[in-house]
Amino acid sequence: MQYLDNFISYILIEKGLSRNTALSYKTDLKIYLQYLHENNIEQENAQHRQITDFLWQLKERGLSPNSIYRMIESVRQYYKFLVLEDIIKVNPTENLTAPKIPMNLPDTLTSEEVERLLNSVNGSDILSLRNRAMLELLYATGLRVSELINLKFDNINIEEKFVTIIGKGKKERLIPFTDIAKTYLKLYLSNRKKSKSDFIFLTRLGKPISRIEFWRQLKNIAISAGITKKISPHTLRHSFATHILSSGADIRFVQEMLGHSSISTTQIYTHLTKEHIKQQHKKYHPRS
Repeated sequence: MQYLDNFISYILIEKGLSRNTALSYKTDLKIYLQYLHENNIEQENAQHRQITDFLWQLKERGLSPNSIYRMIESVRQYYKFLVLEDIIKVNPTENLTAPKIPMNLPDTLTSEEVERLLNSVNGSDILSLRNRAMLELLYATGLRVSELINLKFDNINIEEKFVTIIGKGKKERLIPFTDIAKTYLKLYLSNRKKSKSDFIFLTRLGKPISRIEFWRQLKNIAISAGITKKISPHTLRHSFATHILSSGADIRFVQEMLGHSSISTTQIYTHLTKEHIKQQHKKYHPRS
Protein backbone atom coordinates (compact mmCIF):
# COMPACT_ATOMS: atom_id res chain seq x y z
CA MET A 1 0.00 0.00 0.00
CA GLN A 2 3.03 2.30 0.09
CA TYR A 3 2.56 3.38 -3.53
CA LEU A 4 -1.12 4.09 -2.87
CA ASP A 5 -0.33 6.21 0.20
CA ASN A 6 2.28 8.11 -1.81
CA PHE A 7 -0.23 8.68 -4.60
CA ILE A 8 -2.83 10.05 -2.16
CA SER A 9 -0.23 12.42 -0.68
CA TYR A 10 0.68 13.52 -4.20
CA ILE A 11 -2.88 14.42 -5.26
CA LEU A 12 -3.54 16.18 -1.95
CA ILE A 13 -0.34 18.20 -1.71
CA GLU A 14 0.94 18.66 -5.25
CA LYS A 15 -2.31 18.52 -7.22
CA GLY A 16 -4.32 20.38 -4.55
CA LEU A 17 -7.35 18.08 -4.74
CA SER A 18 -9.85 17.99 -1.90
CA ARG A 19 -9.86 15.31 0.80
CA ASN A 20 -13.22 14.01 -0.46
CA THR A 21 -11.78 13.56 -3.95
CA ALA A 22 -8.69 11.86 -2.54
CA LEU A 23 -10.92 9.53 -0.50
CA SER A 24 -12.84 8.58 -3.67
CA TYR A 25 -9.58 7.72 -5.43
CA LYS A 26 -8.41 5.69 -2.45
CA THR A 27 -11.68 3.74 -2.22
CA ASP A 28 -11.59 2.85 -5.93
CA LEU A 29 -7.92 1.89 -5.90
CA LYS A 30 -8.28 -0.36 -2.86
CA ILE A 31 -10.89 -2.35 -4.82
CA TYR A 32 -8.52 -2.56 -7.80
CA LEU A 33 -5.48 -3.54 -5.72
CA GLN A 34 -7.52 -6.19 -3.90
CA TYR A 35 -8.44 -7.68 -7.28
CA LEU A 36 -4.75 -7.80 -8.26
CA HIS A 37 -3.86 -9.43 -4.95
CA GLU A 38 -6.57 -12.10 -5.33
CA ASN A 39 -5.24 -12.91 -8.80
CA ASN A 40 -1.56 -12.90 -7.82
CA ILE A 41 -0.77 -9.92 -10.05
CA GLU A 42 1.86 -7.38 -9.02
CA GLN A 43 0.61 -3.85 -9.64
CA GLU A 44 3.90 -2.95 -11.35
CA ASN A 45 3.41 -5.84 -13.80
CA ALA A 46 -0.31 -5.43 -14.54
CA GLN A 47 -1.09 -5.48 -18.26
CA HIS A 48 -3.82 -3.80 -20.27
CA ARG A 49 -5.74 -7.07 -20.69
CA GLN A 50 -5.74 -7.74 -16.93
CA ILE A 51 -7.10 -4.26 -16.21
CA THR A 52 -9.87 -4.70 -18.79
CA ASP A 53 -10.72 -8.09 -17.21
CA PHE A 54 -11.08 -6.28 -13.87
CA LEU A 55 -13.37 -3.66 -15.41
CA TRP A 56 -15.42 -6.36 -17.12
CA GLN A 57 -16.01 -8.03 -13.75
CA LEU A 58 -17.27 -4.70 -12.40
CA LYS A 59 -19.71 -4.48 -15.29
CA GLU A 60 -20.94 -8.04 -14.68
CA ARG A 61 -21.52 -7.14 -11.02
CA GLY A 62 -23.92 -4.46 -12.20
CA LEU A 63 -21.86 -1.31 -11.64
CA SER A 64 -23.23 1.69 -13.51
CA PRO A 65 -21.32 3.29 -16.42
CA ASN A 66 -20.67 6.28 -14.16
CA SER A 67 -19.04 4.08 -11.50
CA ILE A 68 -16.93 2.25 -14.09
CA TYR A 69 -15.91 5.55 -15.66
CA ARG A 70 -14.77 6.80 -12.25
CA MET A 71 -12.85 3.59 -11.62
CA ILE A 72 -11.07 3.90 -14.99
CA GLU A 73 -10.09 7.46 -14.15
CA SER A 74 -8.78 6.41 -10.72
CA VAL A 75 -6.66 3.57 -12.13
CA ARG A 76 -5.49 5.75 -15.01
CA GLN A 77 -4.31 8.54 -12.70
CA TYR A 78 -2.63 6.02 -10.41
CA TYR A 79 -0.55 4.55 -13.22
CA LYS A 80 0.34 8.02 -14.48
CA PHE A 81 1.74 8.64 -11.02
CA LEU A 82 3.72 5.37 -11.08
CA VAL A 83 5.24 6.39 -14.43
CA LEU A 84 6.01 9.86 -13.06
CA GLU A 85 7.78 8.30 -10.08
CA ASP A 86 9.72 5.98 -12.45
CA ILE A 87 8.25 2.92 -10.72
CA ILE A 88 7.03 1.59 -14.08
CA LYS A 89 8.10 2.46 -17.62
CA VAL A 90 4.90 1.84 -19.58
CA ASN A 91 1.41 2.95 -18.59
CA PRO A 92 -0.95 -0.03 -19.13
CA THR A 93 -4.04 2.20 -19.09
CA GLU A 94 -3.13 4.34 -22.11
CA ASN A 95 -5.63 2.70 -24.46
CA LEU A 96 -8.43 2.05 -21.98
CA THR A 97 -11.82 2.94 -23.42
CA ALA A 98 -14.29 4.54 -21.05
CA PRO A 99 -17.99 3.57 -21.32
CA LYS A 100 -20.35 6.10 -22.83
CA ILE A 101 -22.10 8.03 -20.07
CA PRO A 102 -25.73 8.95 -20.78
CA MET A 103 -26.04 12.71 -20.68
CA ASN A 104 -28.38 13.92 -17.95
CA LEU A 105 -29.11 17.55 -18.64
CA PRO A 106 -29.45 19.58 -15.43
CA ASP A 107 -32.78 21.02 -14.36
CA THR A 108 -33.11 24.73 -15.08
CA LEU A 109 -35.70 27.48 -14.78
CA THR A 110 -36.74 29.76 -17.61
CA SER A 111 -35.92 33.46 -17.31
CA GLU A 112 -39.57 34.11 -16.53
CA GLU A 113 -39.60 31.49 -13.77
CA VAL A 114 -36.46 32.99 -12.22
CA GLU A 115 -38.12 36.41 -12.20
CA ARG A 116 -41.21 34.93 -10.53
CA LEU A 117 -39.08 33.19 -7.96
CA LEU A 118 -37.08 36.29 -7.07
CA ASN A 119 -40.01 38.68 -7.05
CA SER A 120 -42.05 36.40 -4.78
CA VAL A 121 -39.61 37.24 -1.95
CA ASN A 122 -40.81 40.78 -1.30
CA GLY A 123 -41.19 41.02 2.49
CA SER A 124 -39.45 43.64 4.63
CA ASP A 125 -38.57 41.33 7.54
CA ILE A 126 -34.94 40.36 7.97
CA LEU A 127 -35.36 36.74 6.77
CA SER A 128 -37.09 37.88 3.57
CA LEU A 129 -34.33 40.44 2.97
CA ARG A 130 -31.69 37.77 3.58
CA ASN A 131 -33.38 35.25 1.29
CA ARG A 132 -33.81 37.81 -1.52
CA ALA A 133 -30.16 38.87 -1.23
CA MET A 134 -29.01 35.23 -1.34
CA LEU A 135 -31.15 34.36 -4.34
CA GLU A 136 -30.14 37.49 -6.25
CA LEU A 137 -26.47 36.81 -5.59
CA LEU A 138 -26.80 33.12 -6.47
CA TYR A 139 -28.43 33.87 -9.83
CA ALA A 140 -26.06 36.76 -10.55
CA THR A 141 -22.89 34.73 -10.00
CA GLY A 142 -23.62 31.02 -10.46
CA LEU A 143 -21.98 30.24 -7.11
CA ARG A 144 -22.17 26.79 -5.63
CA VAL A 145 -24.45 26.78 -2.59
CA SER A 146 -21.49 25.86 -0.36
CA GLU A 147 -19.67 28.96 -1.64
CA LEU A 148 -22.72 31.14 -1.05
CA ILE A 149 -23.40 30.13 2.55
CA ASN A 150 -19.70 30.38 3.44
CA LEU A 151 -19.27 33.91 2.09
CA LYS A 152 -17.47 36.21 4.52
CA PHE A 153 -17.00 39.96 4.39
CA ASP A 154 -13.40 39.45 3.26
CA ASN A 155 -14.71 37.63 0.18
CA ILE A 156 -16.92 40.40 -1.15
CA ASN A 157 -16.58 43.96 -2.40
CA ILE A 158 -20.12 45.28 -2.49
CA GLU A 159 -19.31 48.70 -3.96
CA GLU A 160 -17.19 47.23 -6.77
CA LYS A 161 -19.68 44.35 -7.17
CA PHE A 162 -17.52 41.25 -7.12
CA VAL A 163 -16.89 38.23 -4.91
CA THR A 164 -13.61 36.35 -4.47
CA ILE A 165 -14.00 32.58 -4.24
CA ILE A 166 -11.42 29.93 -3.40
CA GLY A 167 -12.95 26.97 -5.16
CA LYS A 168 -12.04 23.37 -5.87
CA GLY A 169 -8.30 22.76 -6.07
CA LYS A 170 -7.74 26.00 -4.11
CA LYS A 171 -8.16 28.04 -7.30
CA GLU A 172 -9.17 31.66 -6.83
CA ARG A 173 -11.73 33.28 -9.08
CA LEU A 174 -13.25 36.77 -9.15
CA ILE A 175 -16.92 36.88 -10.04
CA PRO A 176 -18.84 40.09 -10.76
CA PHE A 177 -22.46 40.53 -9.77
CA THR A 178 -25.35 42.75 -10.78
CA ASP A 179 -26.58 46.13 -9.55
CA ILE A 180 -29.78 44.55 -8.30
CA ALA A 181 -27.82 41.97 -6.27
CA LYS A 182 -25.82 44.86 -4.80
CA THR A 183 -29.04 46.68 -3.89
CA TYR A 184 -30.50 43.72 -1.99
CA LEU A 185 -27.20 42.90 -0.29
CA LYS A 186 -26.94 46.44 1.06
CA LEU A 187 -30.60 46.40 2.10
CA TYR A 188 -30.13 43.13 3.98
CA LEU A 189 -26.91 44.19 5.69
CA SER A 190 -28.29 47.57 6.73
CA ASN A 191 -31.17 45.79 8.52
CA ARG A 192 -29.16 42.90 9.93
CA LYS A 193 -28.45 42.92 13.66
CA LYS A 194 -24.89 43.68 14.63
CA SER A 195 -22.90 40.50 14.91
CA LYS A 196 -19.33 39.43 15.57
CA SER A 197 -19.68 36.74 12.90
CA ASP A 198 -17.55 37.10 9.76
CA PHE A 199 -20.22 35.26 7.76
CA ILE A 200 -22.62 37.39 5.72
CA PHE A 201 -25.76 35.26 5.74
CA LEU A 202 -27.00 34.44 9.23
CA THR A 203 -30.00 32.78 10.87
CA ARG A 204 -32.25 34.48 13.45
CA LEU A 205 -29.87 33.18 16.12
CA GLY A 206 -26.88 34.86 14.48
CA LYS A 207 -25.32 31.63 13.20
CA PRO A 208 -24.25 30.98 9.59
CA ILE A 209 -27.14 29.60 7.59
CA SER A 210 -26.72 25.92 6.69
CA ARG A 211 -27.11 24.33 3.29
CA ILE A 212 -30.17 22.39 4.49
CA GLU A 213 -31.87 25.49 5.91
CA PHE A 214 -31.31 27.47 2.72
CA TRP A 215 -32.66 24.55 0.67
CA ARG A 216 -35.76 24.47 2.88
CA GLN A 217 -36.29 28.20 2.44
CA LEU A 218 -35.87 27.89 -1.33
CA LYS A 219 -38.46 25.11 -1.59
CA ASN A 220 -41.00 27.23 0.29
CA ILE A 221 -40.23 30.23 -1.92
CA ALA A 222 -40.69 28.11 -5.07
CA ILE A 223 -44.10 26.93 -3.81
CA SER A 224 -45.20 30.50 -3.12
CA ALA A 225 -44.03 31.48 -6.63
CA GLY A 226 -46.15 28.71 -8.16
CA ILE A 227 -43.14 26.83 -9.56
CA THR A 228 -43.83 23.11 -9.72
CA LYS A 229 -40.46 21.99 -11.07
CA LYS A 230 -38.10 20.13 -8.78
CA ILE A 231 -35.78 22.86 -7.53
CA SER A 232 -32.59 23.09 -5.50
CA PRO A 233 -29.94 25.78 -4.97
CA HIS A 234 -27.99 24.18 -7.84
CA THR A 235 -30.95 24.86 -10.15
CA LEU A 236 -30.14 28.58 -10.03
CA ARG A 237 -26.47 27.85 -10.83
CA HIS A 238 -27.57 25.79 -13.85
CA SER A 239 -30.03 28.50 -14.88
CA PHE A 240 -27.38 31.21 -14.60
CA ALA A 241 -25.01 29.29 -16.90
CA THR A 242 -27.69 28.39 -19.43
CA HIS A 243 -29.13 31.90 -19.65
CA ILE A 244 -25.86 33.74 -20.16
CA LEU A 245 -24.64 31.18 -22.70
CA SER A 246 -27.88 31.43 -24.66
CA SER A 247 -27.46 35.23 -24.62
CA GLY A 248 -24.10 34.87 -26.38
CA ALA A 249 -21.52 34.73 -23.58
CA ASP A 250 -18.20 33.09 -24.41
CA ILE A 251 -17.98 29.56 -23.01
CA ARG A 252 -14.49 30.24 -21.59
CA PHE A 253 -15.93 33.13 -19.60
CA VAL A 254 -18.69 30.88 -18.24
CA GLN A 255 -16.13 28.19 -17.39
CA GLU A 256 -14.15 30.76 -15.39
CA MET A 257 -17.26 32.05 -13.62
CA LEU A 258 -18.39 28.56 -12.60
CA GLY A 259 -14.91 27.43 -11.56
CA HIS A 260 -14.85 24.39 -13.83
CA SER A 261 -11.38 22.89 -14.26
CA SER A 262 -12.36 21.41 -17.63
CA ILE A 263 -14.35 23.11 -20.37
CA SER A 264 -16.05 19.77 -21.11
CA THR A 265 -17.99 20.23 -17.86
CA THR A 266 -19.21 23.63 -19.02
CA GLN A 267 -20.19 22.33 -22.46
CA ILE A 268 -23.21 20.52 -21.02
CA TYR A 269 -24.91 23.93 -20.90
CA THR A 270 -24.42 24.39 -24.65
CA HIS A 271 -26.29 21.10 -25.13
CA LEU A 272 -29.00 22.49 -22.89
CA THR A 273 -29.40 25.66 -24.95
CA LYS A 274 -29.44 23.64 -28.18
CA GLU A 275 -32.15 21.40 -26.71
CA HIS A 276 -34.18 24.51 -25.83
CA ILE A 277 -33.80 25.81 -29.39
CA LYS A 278 -35.02 22.48 -30.80
CA GLN A 279 -38.01 22.48 -28.45
CA GLN A 280 -38.94 26.02 -29.44
CA HIS A 281 -38.59 25.16 -33.14
CA LYS A 282 -40.80 22.10 -32.73
CA LYS A 283 -43.38 24.08 -30.76
CA TYR A 284 -43.68 27.10 -33.06
CA HIS A 285 -42.70 26.00 -36.58
CA PRO A 286 -45.90 25.43 -38.62
CA ARG A 287 -44.52 22.29 -40.28
CA SER A 288 -43.00 20.66 -37.17
